[in-house]
Amino acid sequence: MILNFTLLFITAMLAGGLAYFIPKWEERYFKLVLVFAGSYLFAITVLHILPELFVESHNATQMGLYILLGFFIQQILALLSTGVEHGHIHHHPGHQHTASIGVWTIMIGLFLHAFLEGTLLGNEAGLTAHVHDHSGHSHHHHHSGGNLLFGILLHKGPEAFALVAVLMSMMRKRWIFVLLLIFSLASPLGMLLSNYLYESKILGGETLNMFYGIVAGGFLHISTTIFFESSPDHRFYLNKVLVSMLAFGLAISLEMLL
Repeated sequence: MILNFTLLFITAMLAGGLAYFIPKWEERYFKLVLVFAGSYLFAITVLHILPELFVESHNATQMGLYILLGFFIQQILALLSTGVEHGHIHHHPGHQHTASIGVWTIMIGLFLHAFLEGTLLGNEAGLTAHVHDHSGHSHHHHHSGGNLLFGILLHKGPEAFALVAVLMSMMRKRWIFVLLLIFSLASPLGMLLSNYLYESKILGGETLNMFYGIVAGGFLHISTTIFFESSPDHRFYLNKVLVSMLAFGLAISLEMLL
């Protein structure tokens, strides 16, 4: 738990610091990193999160509704954050008051998104699967969360980078690291709260899986949006296809090994 907390926090701080100290960066390279992270996130959602949610759920249709709800909620959060969580970097020139409102809406949308994704890493291993043994009895089995953690970290880096790049055009620099610090704590806090609610038996596994389904729907929204935005003119880009294939291959390999 401490290791996961540290990795989530440090990854966001380092990626955000990179955008701060290296303002002249190549957008095409960032796009490739974004495509890799989005592809990996999509792969682990399909290979890891969704199968375990449907195995654990007593009502597959109900779980599907939670996933659709998460997709819709993420669409609303993306309106608040203006798409920063899927790497949408843009500038906000204009009146200082308008920029101030924009900063707060971005932070609210992004903090809520990051907090929710952190809940997946509660319980050390994250998701729990309900497995039946040969005698007909059932028990919970905790799967390794290593692949899931790696996928969230890959997503966290471009997310923090995009946040700082956007904030640098909207506010004074001395406040940027304060907001970056707040954002960097969002996912770790979500992880700790999820773990506390489960260990304290305040929320049962079924209720937590409902939240996990909502987060999975958000992941589907983010990863597919990255795919669409990486080729807005629907042209074929070999480098992006190869990067996606590499991410898929890595996700499949780690899922089989971990």
